[in-house]
Amino acid sequence: MAADVRKLIDDGRLTGVQFGVFLICLIMNMLDGMDVMVISYSSNALTADWGISGTELGVVFSAALFGMSLGALFLGPVADVIGRRAMVMIAILVMGLGVFLTAHTHTITELVVLRFLSGLGIGAMLASTATLASEYAPNRVKNLIVSIVLSGYPIGATLSGLVASHVIPEYGWRTMFHVAGIISLATLPFAWFFMSESLDWLTKKQPKQALGKLNRILDRMGHDHMELLPPLPEEAKKNPLSTLFKSGRTMMTIQLWVAFFLAFATLYYLTAWIPKLAGGGSPAGTLGIYAGTAFNLGAVFGIWTQGWLSLKIGLRRSVILFFILTAVLMIAFDFFQGETIILLVFGIIGYGVQGGFIGMYSMAGRAYPTEMRSAGIGGAIGAGRVGAVISPIFAGYLADWNWSITAQFLFFSVPILVVCVSIWMLRSKDID
Repeated sequence: MAADVRKLIDDGRLTGVQFGVFLICLIMNMLDGMDVMVISYSSNALTADWGISGTELGVVFSAALFGMSLGALFLGPVADVIGRRAMVMIAILVMGLGVFLTAHTHTITELVVLRFLSGLGIGAMLASTATLASEYAPNRVKNLIVSIVLSGYPIGATLSGLVASHVIPEYGWRTMFHVAGIISLATLPFAWFFMSESLDWLTKKQPKQALGKLNRILDRMGHDHMELLPPLPEEAKKNPLSTLFKSGRTMMTIQLWVAFFLAFATLYYLTAWIPKLAGGGSPAGTLGIYAGTAFNLGAVFGIWTQGWLSLKIGLRRSVILFFILTAVLMIAFDFFQGETIILLVFGIIGYGVQGGFIGMYSMAGRAYPTEMRSAGIGGAIGAGRVGAVISPIFAGYLADWNWSITAQFLFFSVPILVVCVSIWMLRSKDID
């Protein structure tokens, strides 16, 4: 008979196979955090080396984010066709090569092209790992597991910041890109040998030899073999992106996309510009690197706390709570004085914005069924990346217009408050 794979995961204990998948997804997201932040940590050294303006730097920041948008929107749904595991391999190769080759650029155009290429891989990776972790996690702890896995992003950003604070002043920004690219590419064999394909995907999409692959994974998890596959869901035969706007999902999809757009706009403004704004005119930008590191270290704890809190008070409420904390601190930023206090505030802002932001991934993962989950998460991320692309460029103009960091924070607190309203209005029985 055909076993219910989802029920096996939801009712069973966590196995070594599942913990292995969660660990690999965590590591992959650490790579994402490193590869995204390496340009921000290098921004002061790059500006001193090439003499580029704030507007040009904003375009460089946005190039990777534009690639991440297209990667999530168009490569994320491809994972619903070729599998989560295959897409992770492709993503590692694309982002690793893009980051490594960035060290050999000599013009703004070359830098923009390679940051875009890196972004394609990063966007596809985020959508695939969030989906894979969601599908291997039992429903009772899904929010927590997805949050822990996605905390790899700020963990990687934090660790790479600590490395950058030593490598860039001593060896230059190009060496930092070499280091990040080599580390990314080195994980490809590890993922190839140890990452398992999604059981949900094998059951719902049924590629060639699906039953044999499914049974090998079930055997490693200590479950009985399946004798046959269940009937293929009708929606599995359709274009994944088109299904997001059918069967009563249109309004939910639009609301999610609006929330992701605004949240991404603020998050990636903060991620890209905090190291530059805090670093001032220092070529090495050490204070800026510390500020970015504090922001991402706070994000790690924020993501873990939000994952735990969502189990207690619900996903929607926990996300709104974290975003309100972020907005209040950004609005009140002018009241904080002193280098140590400012670094602490950056850490708490990271705690709030990333905690709430990662909760939105869990919301998107819960809102859609398996056969369109990568498309659902990828579509929401893709819509969000549009905001992520626009905000660093716009912030570059604000920098050239001599807007203070206080004024910029006040401006970018508004989208976060609108996100709270959009999430509160979102209605889906599966989210909470």
